[in-house]
Amino acid sequence: MTIQIDDDRRTALLARIRSFFLEEFDEELSEFRAATLLDFFVDALGPQVYNQAVQDARGFMLRRLEDLEGDVYEPER
Repeated sequence: MTIQIDDDRRTALLARIRSFFLEEFDEELSEFRAATLLDFFVDALGPQVYNQAVQDARGFMLRRLEDLEGDVYEPER
């Protein structure tokens, strides 16, 4: 699965990367260098972050399902 970033979000991320490098390292990055850096991090970290998010969501849903009976159980007479 390839992680896709929509154009607006990509533009905003590139601006943040360029701003970060300028503020933290006093180095101006070209659009190409910022895009290369973004692509590297998405490729390197994207799958791990995605998988962790899926596991977190799964755990949340399982906890909610375990408590489902307590939330919706209607006592019988």
